[in-house]
Amino acid sequence: IVRSIENPLHQVGTAVILKGSLAPEGAVIKTAGVEMTKFTGKARVFDREEYAFDAVSKGEIDEGHVVVIRYEGPKGGPGMREMLATTAALVGQGLGKKVAMVTDGRFSGGTRGFMVGHVAPEAYVGGPIALVKNDDEITIDTETNIIDLQVSEDEMENRRKQWSKPKPNYSTGALAKYATLVGSAANGAITTANP
Repeated sequence: IVRSIENPLHQVGTAVILKGSLAPEGAVIKTAGVEMTKFTGKARVFDREEYAFDAVSKGEIDEGHVVVIRYEGPKGGPGMREMLATTAALVGQGLGKKVAMVTDGRFSGGTRGFMVGHVAPEAYVGGPIALVKNDDEITIDTETNIIDLQVSEDEMENRRKQWSKPKPNYSTGALAKYATLVGSAANGAITTANP
């Protein structure tokens, strides 16, 4: 049965596009099966998924944290690696409803919890996620479709001046070419001659 827009089965879809100071071009959160609609917490920042997984495994993530995994986007990964290992570890430790996670990478359909992916612009191109520091406050609200980094614009400008692009994970081969040609997740992470 296909229902009309005027008579939907649910008032909202199973995914929400968020925008705000942390993701000016947008981010995606899966809301199916998630009871929480708002979360504000302190950032714990990791520049690779493996580093975040290690921290979770060592019990270094606590209730109220927002786990930020960056440099995993289309260019930074490259290829938007899936963050399932870290989300599964968080849920396995009983933190699935007590923390949030934000990444410029992606999630699978099996991901559970308050997890935001596809943050754009990504860290590798200097998006705001590249400027997040440990203990910064992050607010995620699926009712208002907002994801904000609670840091002043003056402070963000200072951080922008100090930021530099990291070395690519691949300097030759197919993945290096892909990273050069791929565009923003906000536009489908497609490859073009002029990303």
